[in-house]
Amino acid sequence: MKNYLFLLFIFSQAFFAQEHALVKQNEKFGYISKNGNFSIEPQYKLAKNFSEGLAAVEKDGKWGFINVQGEIVIAPTYSNAKYFNSGICVVEKGKKWIYINKRGEELKMPDSDKVYDFEDGVAFIKVADKIGLINPKGEVVVAPIFQVIKSFENGFARVKQNDKWGIIDDKGKLVVEAIYDEVGNYYKNTTWARSGTAFGLVIANKFQAIEGVDKIWDFLYQDVTYAKKNNKIGFIDLKGNWIIEPKFDKAKAFNKNLAPVFMNKKWGYINLKGEVVIELNYADAEIFSNDGLAPVKIKEWGFIDEKGKLVIPADYQITAGGLIAVFKEDEKGFVKGIARVKYKGKWGFITKDGKTLGNKWYENAELFQ
Repeated sequence: MKNYLFLLFIFSQAFFAQEHALVKQNEKFGYISKNGNFSIEPQYKLAKNFSEGLAAVEKDGKWGFINVQGEIVIAPTYSNAKYFNSGICVVEKGKKWIYINKRGEELKMPDSDKVYDFEDGVAFIKVADKIGLINPKGEVVVAPIFQVIKSFENGFARVKQNDKWGIIDDKGKLVVEAIYDEVGNYYKNTTWARSGTAFGLVIANKFQAIEGVDKIWDFLYQDVTYAKKNNKIGFIDLKGNWIIEPKFDKAKAFNKNLAPVFMNKKWGYINLKGEVVIELNYADAEIFSNDGLAPVKIKEWGFIDEKGKLVIPADYQITAGGLIAVFKEDEKGFVKGIARVKYKGKWGFITKDGKTLGNKWYENAELFQ
């Protein structure tokens, strides 16, 4: 009996961990799983994607929440609802935004002039014109002392204080002093910054200007990023050294040791030596995904592999997210083996072998969550 209950628990955990995508068919919203079949048949006039195992749906003009089996677990009593994060969701009740937990219980939180969503274990609070942070227990972890706090990325957020920018961790500690006119994201103890007219890198909280640079982009997937000098784009490493001299008109980030670049009105790809390894033949090109495929545009969009072979025909339109997407995992192209595309006016999903998931197309489709 114990073994049976254990197996049942494992099965239920696996089921709840499955990813689902919100789709619209015949003017109704439902959900599909990654096998392409409906996990919840289209039946809702309005609905939102799943977050932490629950999805907001509208019924008779009110919003409530269903689980992945389609069962209503929080009754539809709200005039609006957002997404769960850290076990907490912001909902609108009686023209007032409040916090609830997964049991639908209202939570008491510190006073704030505006109610903000939780992200990565924290939410903003606003007192007068200052912003701070609270945790899911309702404890103030950062007092309202900042003019602006941007969304957290990998545990760090850009902040504005006394009209200058810096970076804090999720405990509110300044890991980059708020003394810059601009800052980038925080990546391996490094960020780019602008101090007056000088652009450079802040490494271990020390600013190092890079001569002649007038723009630097965020470090994303690898230990290199692109920067502009004398109106041309090149690539620098985490120490601020040029590893590829500025010679391109446009560029995007490296992933899989390949980066899209633009010259002579065409896009192609270079390696870390700056050598063109996939010819500049495309009207547009995107970053390689971790799946090893990149979207490229001829007249429409298709997908190439790391050798530059067109493995999925250029028959599609692509997007970084749908009409009601809210999640950060909204990359263009393939995400975990599936790409969201538009074909002949309909939305759907294709797999890495170019097959249509479930052989179905929809009026709208959101990324799997």
